[in-house]
Amino acid sequence: MDPMTENASKSFTAEINLEKLQKIAAEVILPGRFILRPLNAALELITSILAWILGSSLVQKHFHLMLSGLVLFGPVVSFWVSKYSIFANGNHYLYRKFLRSTWGWTCILTGSFIILLSFSARRSISLTLRHLSRIGLAGLLWWGCRRLLTLLEDAAGACYEPLAPVQDTQSSASAQPLLLLHEDQTKASCLKANMMWRGYEVSQETLILCLSCLLLVEELSVFGRHLAQEKRFHRSPSAPLRVLFLLCVVLLFIWMVLLLCLLAYFPAWPSQQLGGALGYLGWRSLYQGWYRLTPSEGSPGLPGEGLFTSTDSDKHSQ
Repeated sequence: MDPMTENASKSFTAEINLEKLQKIAAEVILPGRFILRPLNAALELITSILAWILGSSLVQKHFHLMLSGLVLFGPVVSFWVSKYSIFANGNHYLYRKFLRSTWGWTCILTGSFIILLSFSARRSISLTLRHLSRIGLAGLLWWGCRRLLTLLEDAAGACYEPLAPVQDTQSSASAQPLLLLHEDQTKASCLKANMMWRGYEVSQETLILCLSCLLLVEELSVFGRHLAQEKRFHRSPSAPLRVLFLLCVVLLFIWMVLLLCLLAYFPAWPSQQLGGALGYLGWRSLYQGWYRLTPSEGSPGLPGEGLFTSTDSDKHSQ
């Protein structure tokens, strides 16, 4: 066969195969589009409703009051819950995977949402980093509170080792176990050695759950303003941003459920109430205090500051 004819037949066969691949891809993509369209419509509807709820003045002005009421009166629910419930088990999946890494989940999801929202609104790296620094400052506050509370607990408590009591044949009543004091022991080392720790403490779980809930509500409340700005410019927010917003709302719901479970199944008065109060004070000092200062005073600013037009800012302030 002539080499020219052979090359022409090979190129013709390659064109046929390429056309077949294009037809197969079109047949596969077409049903996928019909599936993705209702899912995208449902995502837009759900996120728009949630953005309106979280951006309403009722939630912004009274959410901290609702959270305070939950912390104060949540232990009352312990009279009606069953001790055989799956949530009464301290090794439950939710406690192991979420409660022990509360700040990690909050930092990752909220930080990703802030980055995507800030960059899609203004395309400014410096402005995005300034808004992201709010999460870093909140993390620094949580680290400082945890270290301080650990030092106070070690100073105010004591470690005891239970000892078997000496049996008295003349006494029929069961004797109380003796406690041997171990000095120079921290709470962590005492509990690790399977000994007993007695002292005053503040619930760090309640503290970080309250702080995370208040932080999420503050950061997610500006998504409605972003939707309004994109609508005025005849643009639609990206699906990843909406998905991140929805995941943050789901995380907020999980933290609320975990907080209620802690208060109902593991009540510890007044340790949990003190932890909730410290979480509230931390949110108050940041979002109601420091973040309201000007950038020249070292403040990263409130959520949404500098991201939206003056019209949106005026509406929000009203």
